[in-house]
Amino acid sequence: MGPAPTPVTTSEADWVDVARALGRPGNLIRSTYHHTPFPRHDLHVVSRGVVITPGLALGSHASFVRYDDGSTLMMGDLVVTGEELPAFTDALQAQGIALTALHKHLPEQWPDVWWTHVCAHGHDAVALARGLRSALDRTGTPAPRPPAPHLPLDLDTAGIDAALGAVGSSGEDVHTCIFVRRETIVDEGHVLPPGLGATSAFNFQPLGGGRAALSGDLAMVATEVQEVLTVLRRGGIDLVELHNHGLTDEPRLFFTHIWARGDAVDLARRVRPAVAATNVVVAPT
Repeated sequence: MGPAPTPVTTSEADWVDVARALGRPGNLIRSTYHHTPFPRHDLHVVSRGVVITPGLALGSHASFVRYDDGSTLMMGDLVVTGEELPAFTDALQAQGIALTALHKHLPEQWPDVWWTHVCAHGHDAVALARGLRSALDRTGTPAPRPPAPHLPLDLDTAGIDAALGAVGSSGEDVHTCIFVRRETIVDEGHVLPPGLGATSAFNFQPLGGGRAALSGDLAMVATEVQEVLTVLRRGGIDLVELHNHGLTDEPRLFFTHIWARGDAVDLARRVRPAVAATNVVVAPT
């Protein structure tokens, strides 16, 4: 068996037909993969008294990568309600799209919401996009809306970054810090570009007075799991889920979703030892 296929450099023009099939624009990440968000602005989700914004934990998304063997890999993490899940799953299966994980990001959320990891591979990127679109059409995922004006968040974002050892970015409703695994990750027999399918991400949603709700996800190999979970609990961080996102990733990755509320900088400070216990680096810009 030869080496695993590797991603090729692409341009925005290479993804015009995929964006048209998905019915919305995306953005090209580091000239390698096409990323499209599907935020669930239509859902009013509450978790432990916090109204959840799309940026915190309701941000469905899908990414497409082209490879030097001429194929395309599609991976996504999509938010669906409990009522939508059966029809959504049936539509995925009808299109040959694999459901590789079914799990929760939030504790005690209402209404019932599920996060679904999906994956498909083929030589027709537009067909993959159409298949995903047909499944999303079985949900209430809304049409894209114009971006909201960017307003400063009621958070000490510089303090969060310094405490977490990250270079974060702020959107319309959260501040986000992302780390990527240092290893080369192979999934579905193809090398994943850095930042796809193997990230640790931390979202801070302002609650007023410098406080935040934290929803995070840490990517780990098996030998890191117990230390990470112990460090998180020692810092008073709640564990929501421990699971896998993919089926064939090498090295095998485990992910833990976390939840906490409190002073945002203090939360970042309490999470940092867990990040330090994993083989990650701050995501490149």
